[in-house]
Amino acid sequence: MTFVQQNINVIGYCAATLTTISFLPQLIRVIKLRSARDISLGMFLIFTIGTAFWLTYGIVSHSPPVWIANAVTLVLSLSILILKLRFDRNAVRSQPAGAPR
Repeated sequence: MTFVQQNINVIGYCAATLTTISFLPQLIRVIKLRSARDISLGMFLIFTIGTAFWLTYGIVSHSPPVWIANAVTLVLSLSILILKLRFDRNAVRSQPAGAPR
């Protein structure tokens, strides 16, 4: 591997690390508040599907920075998505009949 290729990979790993860990504060907040009411379900569904495609792309193109980052991001975004569905469902059940959402 050439020096240039190594530097390109370092840039890829740095970008992958930063964009992946950007989901941690959101996940921690959702867990702490036990609420994901302010998170868009549509956005997270689309994002999670897109991340699955990026993961697939990274695997078939043999690009470790792409597939590693997207594997971790997929776990984090799926966690947020699952918690959103669970907490939203629980919030609807706990509201009195006729109460505004």
